[in-house]
Order: sequence, then C-alpha cells, then structure tokens
Amino acid sequence: MKLSRRDFVENAILAATAALATGAAKNAFAQEESSAAKVGPNDKLRVAVIGVNGQGGGHIGEWVKNPDVDLVAICDADPGAFGRREGQFKDLKNPPKYVQDIRKLLEDKTIDAVSIATPNHWHALMAIWAMQAGKDVYVEKPCSHNVQEGRVITQWARKLGRICQMGVQSRSMTGMRQTLEFVHSGKLGKVTAAHAICYRQRDSIGLVDTEAPIPKGMDFDLWCGPAPHVVPKRKKLHYDWHWVRATGNGDLGNQNPHELDKARWGLGKQELPKRVVSLGGRLGYIDNGDVANSQVTIFQWDDALLISDVRGLPIKSPVTFGLPGGGPFKGAANIWYGTEGYAVGPNYTSGVAFDYDGKELGKWSGGSYQAHFANFVKAIRSRNHKDLHLDIEDGHLSSALAHLGNVSWQLGKAVPLGTRPSMLAEDKHVVKTLTSFEEHLKEHNIDVTKTPFALGQELVIDPKTELSTDDAANKLFTREYRKGYDLPRV
Repeated sequence: MKLSRRDFVENAILAATAALATGAAKNAFAQEESSAAKVGPNDKLRVAVIGVNGQGGGHIGEWVKNPDVDLVAICDADPGAFGRREGQFKDLKNPPKYVQDIRKLLEDKTIDAVSIATPNHWHALMAIWAMQAGKDVYVEKPCSHNVQEGRVITQWARKLGRICQMGVQSRSMTGMRQTLEFVHSGKLGKVTAAHAICYRQRDSIGLVDTEAPIPKGMDFDLWCGPAPHVVPKRKKLHYDWHWVRATGNGDLGNQNPHELDKARWGLGKQELPKRVVSLGGRLGYIDNGDVANSQVTIFQWDDALLISDVRGLPIKSPVTFGLPGGGPFKGAANIWYGTEGYAVGPNYTSGVAFDYDGKELGKWSGGSYQAHFANFVKAIRSRNHKDLHLDIEDGHLSSALAHLGNVSWQLGKAVPLGTRPSMLAEDKHVVKTLTSFEEHLKEHNIDVTKTPFALGQELVIDPKTELSTDDAANKLFTREYRKGYDLPRV
C-alpha cells in the first residue's frame, strides 16, 4: 500500500505516542500489581477523598461508616474546606491528614484508592493521575468535562488494570435495580423510549462585574487546574462553578447524568446515539452563568429514543404527560416506555410500572448510598471491573450524553420561543415533552429578547469513533489544557 508523506508522518507520530504511552503504562501497572497484592481479603482499604466543599462531604460520611475502609487523607485546594469537614471525623481514632496538593497526595504509596468530588473540569485528569499512581478511583458524575475525556479515562483504566467507578448511586439501589430488571424483562413489551427528567429549581447566581473572592489560603492555580487561570466574575467561587462552561456543565451535566444513566440503562444502549439535538437557554434571569438552565435534548439510536428534560425554573403546574399513573413529575425522575406499558423511577431508590390503562404491574423500593461505595470496595478486592455496578465505560457513555447535548446547544442560534427541531418532529414523546416545556416557559413570561432561546445544531455522530461529522462540534468534544495539566492520552 502506498503511503503519502502526510500518512507516513502521521503513522510515525502515532507509533511514537504509543511507545510513550506503553512505557508509562508499564510503570503504573507495576504499581498496580504491588497495590493489589498488599490488599488482602481481610485488610482495610486506605482511601483518600479529594474535593470536599460539596458532594465530597457525602463521600466522607460514607467512607467513615464503611467497616472495610480507613479514611486516611482529605485533599482540597481550599484548606477551609477541610476545616469545615472536621466534625465528620473528629471521633475517629486516627483522623485523616490534610493534603492541599493532589500531586503530593498521589505520592503516598500507602493509599489504595481515591474518591473524587471536585469541580467537573478536574474529574478526568485527577482520575487518570490517580490510576497512573497505582490507585483505584471512585469519581463523581459526570466523570468527564467533555466527550473525549471519558473515553480516555476508560482507556487508562483498562491499560493499567485499575478499578474505576462513577458516582451515580442509584445504580446500586435495590429498588432501582429491581425496576430495571422489570424494564428488561419484556413485560412492558419492547422498550424504545426513555425520558430523563430534572425539574430542580436553580436560582440565579447574580450579575456582578467583580472577581469572585478567593478563600484565604486557597491555591487558586491548583483549583483552576486544566481550566484557564482566570478569576471568574461572580459573587462566589464555590458551587457556582456548575453554571460556568469553563468548569461545569449546567444541570444537564450536573443532576441529569443520574437520570441519563438510568434512561440509557433501561434502553440497553452501550454506544453513543447517532443523532442529537438540544434547545433551550439560560432563561428567566440575567447573571454570570453561561450554560442553559432550561433545556430539552433529544438523542436518537436506530431503534430507540432518549429525551432529556431539564427545567431550572419553578414548576407551577403539575406535569403528567397524560400518563394515568406515576405522576405528577417533580425533582428528578425517569420514565421508560414500552409497547405494552411503562415504568417510572420517581427517585434514586424506587420504581413502579403500569399498563396504559393505569393498572399497576409492579412496585419496588429500597437501597442506600452506602451500597454504591460498598460495590466499589467489592470490585477492588476481586480486581474485576465487571463486578462494578457502574464501570467507568458506562460512566463515560452516560456523561457523554450530557456533553453532546451541550455541544449541540452551544452551536445553536437564537430563535423565537416555540421553534422546534425537525428531528423526530412527529414522535409523540417528543411532541408531548416540547409542548409541556413551552407551556412551562410561558407560565414564567420568558422574554427571549432579554434571555435568548436557542435551537441547537443537529449533530450526526459515529458511535465507533465517538466523533461528529462536523468539525466545529469535534473541537468542542475536547478542550485546550493548560500547561502542566495536559490530559495524558493512551
């Protein structure tokens, strides 16, 4: 086969990159073998929690009460975060130490696993660094900040033989697992559509023209990590990073990865969809956020449909979608539609199924957050990623759905309220969702001249390459990484 000069150069680069990656993997794999060998069936796992201003506090609580674990370290760029959590472990015989710099923490070879609950922009890099340092990883949703990061984490996990679980706790809830068993049983007929609901009120973060105050003693350069070293203009630094693109992914990538994961789980889809379109906006208030707060995203496979439905403004009227049972819907929920009936998951721990006349077909409940952390520990002991209820590859696929929706929306154009995509325009589930969504916005008297409503670009995706046919979209499937915080590639 003849090679052009460009082909030759590209192949040479790929070969060199592969050699470098193999060398790094060999070093890390040696660490993995020694780590696995030292953790016997009766030994306690030594765990560190990274990022404890928000969800990390929940991680601390779960690790402290797990009898198979010793919480040995807390890592956060903000020392004040550690101080605010000391009450959670003050009664421990050996309280965890505080380490500010993740790089110093990972040098500690006595740590077996890390539990990551930092802002989203750090998830992938931190998970990869930890695995390269010979540690197993529990990482909060979304496991990535963009589409490509999730695949790269998965590649490193397989290359290094590490156990890596994403933190969508409903995957391990007894009631939810039983609900999904029923969805997969065939008793609803063929399940071809799912609806991932996130009706969580998110107030405006305010509009200021001043930089956010940096907490005393905080290493801001470290907090920025892969993101640009720019102090954001907003009232506070912590938590509101969710609503800024450089560090967060909006509620589509905050709460809704929980629901997207369950929706995809019910549909049984183990690859990205072929078509995606999203619409909505940051509607109803003007502030320092730059991601959507109200957003509907439609995902299409050859034989299945998934609708993500995010509403950050208060729900004024009951939302039922005309279903005879299972509603009205509020908070976070899921609906799986079959030809003979449907199932509803109204929370993380329970589910109920009906036929289309409203007759109840089954009901399930039960579970605790601890179950997901315990599942992670079980897989560490077995050294088998198939024992995980939410292995990193599943985590990647569910997180990438959120990123695809946001890319579509970012590439969109301002349109009048009520404008709809042509994709699946006649589908009954799409019509019901968009009609309800539009009524919801009208109830809030949304003025699109002040807060624009955008119809996103329809994306065509190749599930094998996980790339779009559009170059502008593919550029948004990754990001520019700051020097010293580059994403290591396999």
